[in-house]
Amino acid sequence: MKRALRIVLLIAVMFMVVFSAHHLLHSSAKQETNQETSQKASSTSSSKKDSSSTEDTTPSYMNKVNWRKSSENKAYPDLNKLSNVWIHVSIKNQRVYIKNGNKTVYTMYASTGIHNSTPRGTFHIQSERGNFFYNQSSGEGARYWVSFKDHGVYLFHTVPTDQYGKYNVKEADQLGKTAKSHGCVRLSIPDAKWFYNHIKEGTKVVIN
Repeated sequence: MKRALRIVLLIAVMFMVVFSAHHLLHSSAKQETNQETSQKASSTSSSKKDSSSTEDTTPSYMNKVNWRKSSENKAYPDLNKLSNVWIHVSIKNQRVYIKNGNKTVYTMYASTGIHNSTPRGTFHIQSERGNFFYNQSSGEGARYWVSFKDHGVYLFHTVPTDQYGKYNVKEADQLGKTAKSHGCVRLSIPDAKWFYNHIKEGTKVVIN
């Protein structure tokens, strides 16, 4: 009888050991699964953060950079209603700001001169302007040009063209991103056309 009881007890102990081991393994696997799920969620969250950090930061009032379009998504300002118009060219930002006193009334994407070739200082819009030019020595031309220094040397104008007036897409695509000109200030086609038609001779230009 005692022998039979011992056998029963031994079987019960073995059953408990096996059950405990199975429970521990199951818990460990579940924990590992939860950890993997947590890590995946964390990775997904991190990925979303990284993605959001590289999202386009174009201000809401600006169009995305496109040399064929105007820089802002609103109408150009009516300069006849403004009393103190002047131009600020930011070499650091590659932007041209149309100002009325201390207020910016329009922002334009721009490309200034490589190797700091755009002169810095205070200038004034000069009398020289035209629909098209081509410089044989540089192999570039442009449309809607307006002189601000040295009477036809330093200009505001469109992104560059060849001698036939065809736009250089590779150069144009750098508008608003990096300095690429030979010293002039490049603008998108619509911006340059508006500038040509509306910015008056004598308007102050500050470049820094």
